[in-house]
This record gives sequence, structure tokens and C-alpha cells, in this order.
Amino acid sequence: MKNLYFIAILFFSMTSLFAQDIEVDTLKKINLKEVILIGKQAQLEQKQFKPLATIDEYLQQAGTVEMIKRGGYAWEPNINNMSTERTVITIDGMRIFGACTDKMDPITSYVEVSNLSEAEISSGQSGSCHGPTIGGSLDLKRSKSTFAKKGINGYINSGYEFNNQQKIIGAALNYVGNSFFIDNNIMFRDAENYKAGNNNEVSFSQFRKLNMSSTAGYLFNKNKYIEGAVIYDKATDVGYPALPMDVSLAEALITSLKFEYLPLNSIVSKFETKVYYNTITHTMDDTKRPNVAIHMDMPGWSDTYGMYLNLNGKVKKNSFLAAFNSFYNLSKAEMTMYPSDPNENIMFMLTWPDVVTFYNGIYLDNTYVFNPNSNLKVSASLGNHFNEIKSTFGLESLQIFYPDMEADKSRMLKSLASNYNWKKGNFGFNFGLAYGERAPSISEAYGFYLFNSFDRYDYVGNPDLKNEQSVEGSFAISYKPSKFKTSLTTSYFHISNYIIGTPDASILPMTIGASGVKIYSALDYATLIKSVLDFETYFTNDLKWVNQFTYSYGKGSDDENLPFISPLAYNSKFQFKKRKFASEIGLQGNLIHTNYAPTYGEIKKPDYAILNFASNYTFDLNQNKLNLKAGVENILDSEYSTFADWNTIPRMGRNVFLNVNYGF
Repeated sequence: MKNLYFIAILFFSMTSLFAQDIEVDTLKKINLKEVILIGKQAQLEQKQFKPLATIDEYLQQAGTVEMIKRGGYAWEPNINNMSTERTVITIDGMRIFGACTDKMDPITSYVEVSNLSEAEISSGQSGSCHGPTIGGSLDLKRSKSTFAKKGINGYINSGYEFNNQQKIIGAALNYVGNSFFIDNNIMFRDAENYKAGNNNEVSFSQFRKLNMSSTAGYLFNKNKYIEGAVIYDKATDVGYPALPMDVSLAEALITSLKFEYLPLNSIVSKFETKVYYNTITHTMDDTKRPNVAIHMDMPGWSDTYGMYLNLNGKVKKNSFLAAFNSFYNLSKAEMTMYPSDPNENIMFMLTWPDVVTFYNGIYLDNTYVFNPNSNLKVSASLGNHFNEIKSTFGLESLQIFYPDMEADKSRMLKSLASNYNWKKGNFGFNFGLAYGERAPSISEAYGFYLFNSFDRYDYVGNPDLKNEQSVEGSFAISYKPSKFKTSLTTSYFHISNYIIGTPDASILPMTIGASGVKIYSALDYATLIKSVLDFETYFTNDLKWVNQFTYSYGKGSDDENLPFISPLAYNSKFQFKKRKFASEIGLQGNLIHTNYAPTYGEIKKPDYAILNFASNYTFDLNQNKLNLKAGVENILDSEYSTFADWNTIPRMGRNVFLNVNYGF
């Protein structure tokens, strides 16, 4: 560890500014956004440290995203230190909802690097065009061909990771004609248990995953276009070492049909509409766990039907977007407990009691350009959020706690935001104010005895919760001359009616070994701050130094720290690229987790720092390209866990990886 501290001092002695190799420009864009390249452009150019990394590994590069880890796969993305209840995650604008009450299947787990081009992360109300949000939004954009390059093309990917013996194989085959294209790709992963530092095996961290997708488009003429897409994803034998159960099946079918029209000589520049359907099945499994007190089956299902309609246009100095989006979701989860004594009765519960969510909302924004250096964007949204419990048994179960509750409830959700953007020469400035609301999630409003293994409490929903309300301020400033660039981005959130679980000693727990029962209630308010400081500089045309420094803060009105708030985090790397060769070495870590939340089950975590190294070379083979990339993560085999590791499961130790890409 002393060696790491010495390296850290060496890395940071010349500056206190930090950044990451993410395609970010918060000032050219009106909203505060980060864009992480994932797909086609990165596949051959190999811009990422590990091109065949999982989506989880890609997303944790972003300054505004933290990944809550419960195993070796399917990490939960938090935006601005806010969980998925307070954010919106979409795939190409489509709303999708996981089917697991324990968040073992975030939406990001149902896609692959093979069918995505980029991840667009919007902070706070900058993401409200995708639906009501507090923390922001994450839109995973699919990769697809354009009509610019005709013919047949594709690639073959293969990778191997030595730590967990992960085998990766993928391929794509695309055809583009004058008016028609079709893209097809497949990716398969198979991993064993990974080993933490000092070669300590982490049991139940294995996974197996198959992902297939196809997209086809037809160009009627130069301004009318139709596109259909399907994604099928199936994960089996997925271990979750931080949880008491694993997953035997996580399966998703995601389909959509889109129509685009580009009017000529009209104030409307683009009309786009999409209809979509997705279905998810998720089955928790404890049959491979030793010493199970009572066997449980815990399946879950989620079906979503939706559509959106977007109109883009321009009138003189005004550019506008008018959007309507609607979705209907039915979520159901159940639990059956089988006592070891055959004379005892089987116990059954509906943990999500056939809950319907029906949302219809409109979103409007307008950007007024004052001059070539400045503009102002104003946006607003209004939506109706309707919930209904379809199961009589589930309703009667919740009426034990809430005798007067009705089967349905309707809420109105509002947002209003303004953002001023100024840029001149090498300097840029951005300032925003916003207000937003969100409804309680299904678990928060209607969950029935959901066991949280982190604080070891059973949770019961509360249908009487008020909407969360957030007042948000954002600020960004940048300076970008030719040889280096630096920027500072800060977001502040004051959230009223902050929903969180509160112990209720009058209710007995259902789960064996649980500490008690928590009822979802609300703090008067909570305050969260996220600040990211970036710096990168070129020492030569071939060598640059990229750094990032991230500060987070979160505290409730009870003066207690909020859970899963990152300590001071840093990332620094040197990148070298000359002709067909590229290489990088990087240091990343956190300081001591002093702002932990013991009230919510957190413990103090020590600091950590790890070294990573990777190199790649591209071979030209006639018209084709072969790229080889190899690297080592956690070179010194440090044993550590972070604030984001559920129940302090250790992270992966030294891992040597090899990625091969052949494109034609």
C-alpha cells in the first residue's frame, strides 16, 4: 500500500484537477450531459480501456454515475448518488422496468456492448424529457447502420479474462442497400467465480449471458423512414455473493417500431414516433446455497407497452421540442416459502401485488439564441401517473396495514427547468435552475415484506406517500485552449418528502433473522451535492494526461448521512497513441469513507487505490482491420471494497484480459 501512496503522490503532484476519457462537453450541449461511446465507433478504434467490458464497467467511468455492486454482473446504476427509484433508465427512449424486487436486474443488464453505440447520461431535470425524474436519466442508444456506406460489413469479437475465466464471443453481420438495411449481432459471456485480492475466491459470483439483437430500416424516400428492432437477452446461473439468493433466469424480449418524417419547408424539422413492447421474467434461486433455513421461490414478471411522439422545430431564434410519451406497465412478484418440516404449511405472498402503472405526459422545451455566444433553454412537463392493484389478494394483504386504502391512486407530476449557456473562445459557462417531482416506486408504495439484506430489515410499502419534490441548481464552467482543457460541474438538490424506510417496532418481521420491519415514510427533506472537476493536457501530440476528481455529499433533515454517498474519488491516467499503437496506465481510488450512514446499515470503509494498464495494436489486412488489446486491472492485486459494494463484498483482484476484434 505504501507503494500506491507514493504513486498517487507522483500522479497528483503537478495539479489538483482531475478528469476521465469520456466524450463530454457540458457547454456545447444545452443540458448537463455525459456521453460514453460504447458501440461501433469504439469497436475498431478501441477507444475504451477494455472494449469488451460489460455495460456496468463502461458506465462506472462517468462522473455522475455510481454502480452499486451485488455480484460480478448486473450492477445498479445510481445517478448523482440517487438510486433507480429517483432516475429514469431507457433504451432508445423506451421505458423498461425490471422484474426483481431486490434490483438484481437493472435495465442496463438486458443490453450488450454489441448492440449499443453510446450511453447518454443527463443530470437532474435535463433528463425529464424521458419521464419524471429527480436524479437524472440514462438513455442507452442502440447502434445501427446508416445509408452512407453500402454493402456488407461486420465484425467478430472474442475475449478472455483470466481472473474469473470469463469467455466472450460476439459477432455482427450488417447489410446496407439503397433504401434498406439490416443489422444483426450476438454476444455470449460465461464467467466463473472471480477472485479478490490475495487470490481469495468470491463464491456465487459466476454468470452466463446470451444477447441477440436485430435492427432493420427502410427508407421510403429522402424524408420518410421506418425502423423495427428486437433485443433478446437471457442470463442464467447468475450468482450474487452479496445477497442470500442467486438468479436461475433473467430473460427479456424488447421490441419496437419507429417512424421518422423530415418535413420540407416547414417549421417542424423532424417528426418521430415509436411504439414498443417489452417483457421480462426474473427468477430468484437459493437451491445452490448451503444451510438455507427455509427454501423460497421468488419469481417476478414485468410487461410494458408504450409509445412516444416527438416534434422538433425551429422558428427564427427559437428551437423547440414537443414530446408526448405514454406507457402501461404490469409488475408482479411473489414468494413461496417451503418449510423443511413437511407437516407445516407452505407460505405464499404477493410481494408486488399485480401493480399497474399507467403514465401519460407531455414535455415542452424551447431554446432561444441571444447571439452566437449565448442561449437560454426553458422546459416544462406535466404528466398523470396512475397506479392500480389488480390482485384482490394483494390488496387485502396491504389493507392489513392500511385498512382504508383504495385499489387505485392517481397523481399529477410536474417539472420546470431553465438553463443558461454561454461560450466564447476558450471559455464556457452554464447555469441552471429546476423543479421536479416523482411518484413513489412500486416497492415504496405497494411492496409487501421485501427483505433488504443490507440493513437486514423487511420493508413494507406505503400507498399514502406524497410525491417527492426536488429543487435543483446546476453550474458548469470550462476553459479549453488547444493543449489542455479543464471544467468544473456541480449539481445541488434539495428534495422534499425524501422517501426512505423507517423502523416500526409494532410489526413482526417475516424473514428469518431479520432485524425488524421498516415502513416506507419520508424525511422532511434531504440535501445532495455532486461536483466533478476535470483536467486533461497534452504533453506531446501523442501523450496526454487525463484526470477526474469527484466530490459527493448527502444528508437528511434528521442530520444523518444518506446511504451510498461516494467519498472523495479520483481517476488519473496517461494515454499514449502513435499511428496503430496505443497504450495507457491509470490510477483510480477513493479516500476513506467518512460520510457513511450507520443508521442505514453502512460501515466505515478504508481508502483504496489500484493501478491498471492496457495496450493495443491495429493491423490493416487489405480492407479489413484486426485489433488486439491486452491489459491488467488491479496490477498489485489489492484486496478492497468500496462504498458501492453491497454488504462489503470485495472487488476483483488482479485480472489479465485479452480482447480481439476483426472487422470487415
